[in-house]
Amino acid sequence: MTSTPVPCAFLPPDDPLRAVLHNEVHARPPARVRLPALIVQVAVLNAGVNREQECGHLRLLPGYEELPLERLHGNFARLSCGHFTVKWERHTEFTRYSIVQPLPDSALLGASDPELLPALAVTPEWLRSIPGRTVSAIELVMLEADLADERALMAQVQSWFGGRAVLASQLGHGHSWGVTEFRIGADGFERMLVITRPGTSQTRAGRISQRLLELEIYRLMALRGLPVAKQLAPTLAGAESALADITAQLENKSASDQALLDTLVSLAAQVERATAENVYRFSATRAYNTLVGQRITELREKPIPGTQTVGEFMQRRLSPAMATVAATAQRLASLSERVARTSALLRTRVDIVTEAQNQQLLEKLTRGQELQLRLQSTVEGLSIAAISYYVVSLLLYVGKAAKALGLPVNPEMAAGASIPLVLWLVWRTIRQIHEKLHAEH
Repeated sequence: MTSTPVPCAFLPPDDPLRAVLHNEVHARPPARVRLPALIVQVAVLNAGVNREQECGHLRLLPGYEELPLERLHGNFARLSCGHFTVKWERHTEFTRYSIVQPLPDSALLGASDPELLPALAVTPEWLRSIPGRTVSAIELVMLEADLADERALMAQVQSWFGGRAVLASQLGHGHSWGVTEFRIGADGFERMLVITRPGTSQTRAGRISQRLLELEIYRLMALRGLPVAKQLAPTLAGAESALADITAQLENKSASDQALLDTLVSLAAQVERATAENVYRFSATRAYNTLVGQRITELREKPIPGTQTVGEFMQRRLSPAMATVAATAQRLASLSERVARTSALLRTRVDIVTEAQNQQLLEKLTRGQELQLRLQSTVEGLSIAAISYYVVSLLLYVGKAAKALGLPVNPEMAAGASIPLVLWLVWRTIRQIHEKLHAEH
C-alpha cells in the first residue's frame, strides 16, 4: 500500500520527490484474481490520446459517470463495476484496459473452442470505442484442474483450442500450466489458457496473469523495431556505398575537395536524420526485449512432453528479430562514426592544402617585403640627395644675401664646400630616426 511521508522531527526536510519515488513500487499493485476467471486485455497505442479522452471513455462504465480526472494521474486505476473489474494502465507508448470477470460455464475445460466475447461484461461498443489503435488483444482464461494426468489434461487443452497447435509449459516449477497459440483469431483476439492446482490463491493467480499478459504486450512492442530496421536497410546500404565512393575519391584525389565536401555533408545529414528518427525506436526495442526476458524468467517454466515452451518459442522466433534490430542500430551508429572519420580525413587534407597555400602566400609576402625594403632604401638615398640639395640651395641664398650686404663671401664657393657636411648631417639625422623607431618596437 502507498504511504505519504509526514514531516518528522527527527529528519531534515523531505526532498520534493521522496514520496513520488517511494510510492513508485506501489504504482501498479498486483491483481487478485478469483478462479475461474476470464480476463480480456486490450492494449492500444496512446500517441495523440490524452488522459481526458481516456477518462471520458472510462466514464461510460456503469457507476463511474462522474469519474474524476485525478484518479488517472497515477497512470493506474482499478474500477470495480459489481461482478467485474476494469483495470486501466497508461504506459509511455501504450495504454492497457483489462476486464476481469467470472468465467462462464461454457468455457470450462471440456468445451471445444468456446466463444468468450458474448459473455463479456462490457459491450462490444465500449471495446470498439477505446481511444487509440490496437496493438494487442488477449483473452486469458484461468481455471483450476487436477494436473496429475498430463496426457488427459493435454487432450482437454487441445480440444479447448479447437485442435490447433499450441505452446504449453509448466509454470512455477509445476504449480500451474500456461498454454497459448500466439495466433490472432477471427474475433481479433489471441487466446491464453492457465490451469492451476485447486486451491491456488488469488494473489498467485494475479501474478501469473500479469506476467503472461505483460510478456505478450512487451513482445509485440519489442517487435515494432523490426519493420523500422527492415525499412532502414536499403538506406543504410546506399549510404555505405556512397561513403565508400567518397573514401576512394579521397584516396585517389580524383575529385576536388569542395565536391567531396558537399557530397559528404549531404551524406552526413542523411545519416544523422536516420539516427534522430530511429534511435528512440531501437532503444525502446532493447528495453522491451529485456522485459520479455525478465517475464520469461519469472514464469520459471518446465517443459511438458510433446510441446514447446514459451521460452523456447521466444528464443527461436523473437531472438532473430531482436538480433536484426540490434544489428541495424549498430550499423547505423557505425556508419555515423565512419562518416565522422571520413570528415576528419577530408578536413585534414583541406588543412594541409590550406597550409601550403598560406606558406606560398607568406613567401610572396616576404619577397614583396624585401623588394619594398630595397625600394625604400633607394627612396631614402634619393631623399638624402633631395634634402641635401634643398639645404645647399638655402646656404647659397644665404651666401648671396651676405655678399649683397658687403661681406667678403663667395656664395658659390661656400655652397660647394658645404655639400659634404650637409650630406653627412642629413644621413646622420635619418639614421637616428631609424634607430629611434626600432627602439620603440
